[in-house]
Amino acid sequence: MKVIPELTIENRYLPGSIGRVTELHGVYYSRHWGFGQYFESKVAVELSGFLDRYDDNRDGIWLAVLNDRAEGSLIIDGVHAEDKGAHLRWFIVSEALQGGGIGRILINRAMHFCRDRNYKKVYLWSFEGLHAARRLYEDSGFRLVKEQRGVQWGTEVNEQCFELIR
Repeated sequence: MKVIPELTIENRYLPGSIGRVTELHGVYYSRHWGFGQYFESKVAVELSGFLDRYDDNRDGIWLAVLNDRAEGSLIIDGVHAEDKGAHLRWFIVSEALQGGGIGRILINRAMHFCRDRNYKKVYLWSFEGLHAARRLYEDSGFRLVKEQRGVQWGTEVNEQCFELIR
C-alpha cells in the first residue's frame, strides 16, 4: 500500500463533490470503456438526487481527499435497506491513486457503517471486466448473484449484481 500522508477519508459531503465524483466516473469510464455523455449525466443526476434526500441515519458517503480535492468516493444508499438492501454506489478511486489501498479503506468504512446499522443485505451493480473492483468486493464478502446483458450505463455490457448477506 502506498503511503499518502496528506490523504484523508471524509465521511461527509464536501463542496464540489457532486462535480468531482461525476468527473472521476465520466473520465475513467470514457477512457477505458467508451462510456459517453449519457453515463456521465446519469451519474450527475442520480448522485444529486441522492444527496438531496441524504439522511445521516441511513446513508453514508466517504470521500478520499487529497489537497482539498476528492480523489475517490463510495456511497451507501440506505433508502431501501429494509426491503431491497443497502445499495453500494459511486465507488471510484482516481487513476493516479489506484492500487494504493484507498479502495479497500473506503469499502471497509462502508461495510463497518452497514454493520453498525444492522443492514442484512448490501448490493451493488457493476459489470464484467472491472477486475480490481471485483476482487475488493469479493474480499469484503460480496458474491456474484446475477449477470445479464444490459445498457443501464448507456453502453451494452455484461452487468453483474453482487450481494453481501449477513
